[in-house]
Amino acid sequence: MGHKVVVFDISVIRALWETRVRKHKARQKKEEERLEKSALEKIKEEWNFVAECRRKGIPQAEYCKNGFIDTSVRLLEKIEKSTLTRQSLLSRDSGKRSSRFVFELSGDHWKELPDSLKEQTHLREWHISDTLIQIIPTYIELFQAMRILDLPKNQISHLPAEIGCLKNLRELNVSFNHLTSIPPELGDCENLERLDCSGNLELTELPFEKVLEELQSFLLYKNRLTYLPHSMLNLKKLTLLVVSGDHLVELPTALCDSSTPLKFVSLMDNPIDNIQCQDGDEIIESERDRRHFDKEFMKAYIEDLKERESVPSYTTKVSFSLQL
Repeated sequence: MGHKVVVFDISVIRALWETRVRKHKARQKKEEERLEKSALEKIKEEWNFVAECRRKGIPQAEYCKNGFIDTSVRLLEKIEKSTLTRQSLLSRDSGKRSSRFVFELSGDHWKELPDSLKEQTHLREWHISDTLIQIIPTYIELFQAMRILDLPKNQISHLPAEIGCLKNLRELNVSFNHLTSIPPELGDCENLERLDCSGNLELTELPFEKVLEELQSFLLYKNRLTYLPHSMLNLKKLTLLVVSGDHLVELPTALCDSSTPLKFVSLMDNPIDNIQCQDGDEIIESERDRRHFDKEFMKAYIEDLKERESVPSYTTKVSFSLQL
């Protein structure tokens, strides 16, 4: 009995494999489309998440780690809750100042100002402190109603020339930052009454080409100033001047003249030796005199603050809670 020989039609086998190949390619294409759609959805999700965070003023460092964006709703809720808690505490601590005209910001998690601030040009006061913010944006010129710029203990390295556009500015505090110069345009702030540039360790000169005629209080201690410009004699309303702890080697001696409106001048801890004022009195550097001048300074400073608190720059006060 002979062997059976099984005969296959090669065309049938070929058709079978071609069918399998087509199905495999179709599955691959479908998977690629799925992945592409998933990637686009992911990008869209991240974009919307970032836009939402920027709208609410949440710093990028809070949601972006090593280039990767965490888009979890739980994270956003956590950040919002934390921000609202900080804002609530800040508002409670400074409720006296709170109004729809006041912007307040504090904390080393802030490295830049929130984008939403640009739209709030009605603000009359900025109180920003203890942050890592380095730049004051040029759009500050839009805040024509600005009365007070309180910016101590940040990382600000320079002030924009546009600050000179703030014609209604009354007080500027940029103490304990990293300023190396003061823009000449600051002289255009014709109504500036109080200026505090203390604690900027690299500040070496004052460009007083334009004089602030209304300036009454000027704090300059702990900088690197070597001289005071002669144009300071034109500050006819200046009553308080503190330049202690600097590197002064010369100053206009007429500042000590009894004819000036100055009620208090402190030049302690400067390398000036035996400066004679025009009325013949000598500035003496001794521990006893230093303690005396420190007390006099605090007295004059407190009196200056009391006078300002008794004359508000505006009277409209409206309760306002800033949503970041």
